[in-house]
Amino acid sequence: MRGGTSKAVVFRQEDLPADRREWDAIFLGVMGSPDPNGRQLDGMGGGISSLSKICVVGPSTRPDADVDYTFAQISVRDASVDFSANCGNMSSAIGPFAVEEGLVPTTGDGEAVVRIHNTNTSKIIVSRFRVENGTAVVDGDLSIDGVAGSAAPIRLEFTDPGGAKTGRLLPSGSALNRLEVPGLGVINASLVDAANPCVFVNAADLGKRGDELPDALEADPLFLDRMEAIRRAASVHMGIAKDIDEAGRVPSIPKVAIVAAPRAMTTLSGRSLTPSDMSILVRMISIGQPHRAVPITGALCLAVAARIPASVPNILAHATDEPIRIAHPSGVTVVDAKVSGTGSTESLHAEYGAVYRTARRLFEGAVLYRKGR
Repeated sequence: MRGGTSKAVVFRQEDLPADRREWDAIFLGVMGSPDPNGRQLDGMGGGISSLSKICVVGPSTRPDADVDYTFAQISVRDASVDFSANCGNMSSAIGPFAVEEGLVPTTGDGEAVVRIHNTNTSKIIVSRFRVENGTAVVDGDLSIDGVAGSAAPIRLEFTDPGGAKTGRLLPSGSALNRLEVPGLGVINASLVDAANPCVFVNAADLGKRGDELPDALEADPLFLDRMEAIRRAASVHMGIAKDIDEAGRVPSIPKVAIVAAPRAMTTLSGRSLTPSDMSILVRMISIGQPHRAVPITGALCLAVAARIPASVPNILAHATDEPIRIAHPSGVTVVDAKVSGTGSTESLHAEYGAVYRTARRLFEGAVLYRKGR
């Protein structure tokens, strides 16, 4: 299924071995990883992180949810299967999948509401979308940057997204941190855990404008090395990893990003954006690869961060009392978020983050895979 600007192979949990220790080898074989050529031609992956994903959906293990959803990020070049974080884009595909597979009953046409328990983060996501004849409506007029054409909207509400991994919205207890980064020195960063943990750095502090396209960032190995060093240092500072080496073995979290104040930019499709089109610029990196579009969990975390006084995104963003318009290489993603509490950072609470996505089933049947690549 396509979900937002990502694509994944989606399994019913009952079709996989009960012993989850067997899942990794299956998922690597299905995606065609590891592939030293970086193309995953011998599997279903697409050679970049947003196209190398697995989702597993099954009956809920919680009374406040309709289904359980487990996400796996599959490394392209390495034999790595990472269950440490969720994918917000693929979350948009889970509600329609659950309805169409009969995991959630529907009563006629109208709006379906599916409460999804994401097992990676132990958070609830509420998915709302239209159903006709027991099938999720696909055709509609919502366009999202990074996906050609338009489709029916799916509203995702990430309730109480703070502390998804660490248990705290601000794991360090501060909105602004001075990170000691090996080989780089001290750098200002905001470490925020909402939907997924992320670290945000002012692009200018790394000699960037914030409007660079992914190919330009990929062609700058020094920049990528510095971003990985920042990510690892932040992981330790957030309590995700005990040391730098362990942080390197958990490559998908925290996500790391450079942010900048609004400025004119050109998207991957050649469209021009003006500063008035956006609240903030972001370039986000996952598993060493610059994203073509901001991941949804990253966008939610950024929107929440922009509402936190004195954070790097809050300082750089414009009009933070309105929905946050996040400019990324493919265009603009609009995210709403609410943070309550005043005074100390300990009193801050992320109440929700909401975003609209589209999704579609692309094929169904059996996938053939090879173990032990």
